Amino acid sequence: MVEYIDAEEEENTFVALDFEHVTPEHTHAEIAPYAIFGICASIIPYAEHNQSPRNSYEAAMAKQALGIEATNFIHRVDSRSHLLHYPQTPLVKTKPMSVIGYNLRPSGQNCVVAVISFEGYNMEDALIFNKASIERGLGRSTFYRIYTAECRRYLGGLRDRFTMPEPGIRGYRGEQYYRLLETDGIVSQESNAAGGDVLIGRTSPPRFLEEYKEFEVKGPTMRDTSVDVRPAETGVVDDVFIIRTREGSKLVKVRMRDQRIPELGDKFASRHGQKGVVGMIVPQEDMPFTAEGVVPDIIINPHAIPSRMTVGQFLESMAGKTAAARGKSVDGTPFINEKPHELKQQLVKLGFEHTGREILYNGVTGEKFTAGIFMGVVYYQKLHHMVADKVHARARGQVQMLTRQPTEGRARGGGLRFGEMERDCLVGHGAAMMLQDRLLEESDRYLLYICENCGFIAFYDIKQRKYVCGICEDRAQVSPVVVSYAFKLLLQEMMSLGIAPSLKLKERA
Repeated sequence: MVEYIDAEEEENTFVALDFEHVTPEHTHAEIAPYAIFGICASIIPYAEHNQSPRNSYEAAMAKQALGIEATNFIHRVDSRSHLLHYPQTPLVKTKPMSVIGYNLRPSGQNCVVAVISFEGYNMEDALIFNKASIERGLGRSTFYRIYTAECRRYLGGLRDRFTMPEPGIRGYRGEQYYRLLETDGIVSQESNAAGGDVLIGRTSPPRFLEEYKEFEVKGPTMRDTSVDVRPAETGVVDDVFIIRTREGSKLVKVRMRDQRIPELGDKFASRHGQKGVVGMIVPQEDMPFTAEGVVPDIIINPHAIPSRMTVGQFLESMAGKTAAARGKSVDGTPFINEKPHELKQQLVKLGFEHTGREILYNGVTGEKFTAGIFMGVVYYQKLHHMVADKVHARARGQVQMLTRQPTEGRARGGGLRFGEMERDCLVGHGAAMMLQDRLLEESDRYLLYICENCGFIAFYDIKQRKYVCGICEDRAQVSPVVVSYAFKLLLQEMMSLGIAPSLKLKERA
C-alpha cells in the first residue's frame, strides 16, 4: 500500500530505508532509498559519500546550470534565457534522472579532470581550463535577452508612434544610434548591436500638455522614447516579434543573442558543490599530459577536497573514467550503485591504476611528475554567473538628486559603495587622505558659504554681486567651507525641524 505522509504525520512514523531493514517496530518503508531526495539532489551521483551541506549547495546550483530548458526556445520570448550549445548526458547517471527526464535535456558536459596544483592559478577554488577544449566548444552558450516596446494610447487621442525619430525632437540621441533601424523604426535582423544602439525607434507625445499650450501653432512637439541596448551588453538581433496587445495597441519584442565563450571569471561547478571560477586558460601544449597523450580539460586544486569531504566527486571521477573506457554509463544512484570496489576492479581490467591516479608529464618542460596525479571524468555544469554580466567600473556619472552622491548599482551606471566597514579599515590604517578622497572628493564635495558672525548658511546674490547672510545682513562675514553635500542636507533638514545648527569657523592652520 502506498501512503502519502505530510509534515505533521511524519512525527509519528518510523521509516525503514529499504525492505530488507523492516522490523516489527517500523510503520513504513521507503518506496526506494533514493526517494528521500528532491529533484535537484537526486541528480548527484554517490551523494551518500558527500558531507551533507555539499549536497545542499549542489541542489541550489543545479537550478543555475545552463542547458536546453525548452526545445521550442526559438519561438519563446522569455525576458532572459541561456542555452548551452553542446550538452551531454552524464557518464555517471542516477535512476531518478530517467524519471525526471534529465537525460532528455541535460545541463552539463563530461570533462577530463586532473587534481593538481598548477602554477597557483587554481587556488581558492579557481579552475584551470584547456584552451583547446574551449576552442572545441567546451562550455559555450548563448544568452538571449528580450527588449520590448508598446505603442500606448493617451488621453486626448494622442498615441506613440514607431518611427525613425527625426533630428530636433526632444531627447534625440544622435544619428549613429539610429543607424540599425529600418523605415518602420524597428531594427533589422542579424544586426550587430552594442550598448546604446537603438533597437526600436519610438516617439511619444509630451508628458504634460500644459507645457505646450502657448505654442499651439503646430501642435505639441513629440519626444524620443526609443528602446536601446543596455549599456554593458552587446549582441546580434536574433528575431523580431510584432504583435497586438489585448487593448489593440502594437507591441514589438526584439530578441538579442550573445555567444558566450568561457573566459576568466566564468563560474563552473561539479555535481558535488565544488564550484569555482576560471582562473587561467592554458594552451594545450603547456598542459600536463599522460603517456597516452590524454590532456585534462580542467585542472582543480587538491585543497578543494579534504576539508569539504566530497568523496562522491572522487568516486564519480573513477566511475566516469570507467564508463568512458568501457563505453557504458555507470549507475551512481545514491545507496544502490556500482560500488567503489567494483569500479576499482574494472579500472584494473581496463588497464588503469586501481587508485585512479596516472603518471603525468609537465607540458612545459616535458619532465615526469614525481607524484601520481588523480585524473578521471567528471560532469561539470556551466552556471549563469558570467563575468560579462558582472564586470563593472565607473569614472564620472549620474548622481542622486537628493544627496548628490553617485548612484549605486551596475544597472544604473553607479559606483561601488564604500561602506561603513571599509571606512573603518582606512581609519584603522590612519590613511586620512585616502578617506577624504573616497568620502568627499570622489563623492559629494560641495562648497558651502557660512556667515562667521552667526554660523548659518549664507549665499551669493548674483544681482547684488555680493555674499549675503539672511540674518546678519550688513554685519555678515561670509566664508567658503568645503563640506559633503549630505552634511549640508542634514543642516537644512534640522532647520526644518526647528533646530538651528550653527557652524563655528576658525582659520585653517
